[in-house]
Amino acid sequence: MNNMKKMILFALVLSFVNLAQAQSEKFKSAMKMNISSIDSSYTNPQNLLSLSNSFERIGNAEKSQWLPYYYAALMQLNYGFMQKDMSGGDQYADKASSLLQKADSLVPNNSEISCLKSMIATVRMLVQPQARYMQYGPDIETNLEAAKKQDPSNPRPYYLKGENLKNTPEQFGGGCAAASESLKIAKEKFNSFKPASDLSPNWGAQRVNILISGCK
Repeated sequence: MNNMKKMILFALVLSFVNLAQAQSEKFKSAMKMNISSIDSSYTNPQNLLSLSNSFERIGNAEKSQWLPYYYAALMQLNYGFMQKDMSGGDQYADKASSLLQKADSLVPNNSEISCLKSMIATVRMLVQPQARYMQYGPDIETNLEAAKKQDPSNPRPYYLKGENLKNTPEQFGGGCAAASESLKIAKEKFNSFKPASDLSPNWGAQRVNILISGCK
């Protein structure tokens, strides 16, 4: 009888392991498909919002994974940055913030999440740059500095700082000269950066090269 119980228990454990593995593969497959679609979506920005919704659905189905919410927030922000009229940027920042809160609750003190927090503050500032700089400028800097400390190998906080400086008028301390050091460090870090997994954030290197070339 004891042997029969052990066999039943073993069968149950094995079925749970197989189910978990199948769910994990389904998650990875869905994530890889979405991630592979990001670059091509920039030619039709509306697709970024569709991708955001898709990532969010994956997150809501998995609940314990932070990356779907991270990417969903990133798509909202990238769409916001691509608008010619930034006056409506708050709606994308609001959505990104609500998504990022879910990611942040799963992995606090994460460098990649801090980078997106700085991007949220940037989108909000760009709605009315002169009126909002004093409010959101410190948030941008604070989150980028946090990102550097949370993962010193991460090139993205240096890239974002460099891009912010390049896009800031020279009379306010920006321009290519001001951005050059951060962009140089970002490029060096991208050369040696290895993402934690094939689903982990791995964007920005191409943009850094474009920014550096634009400053020559």
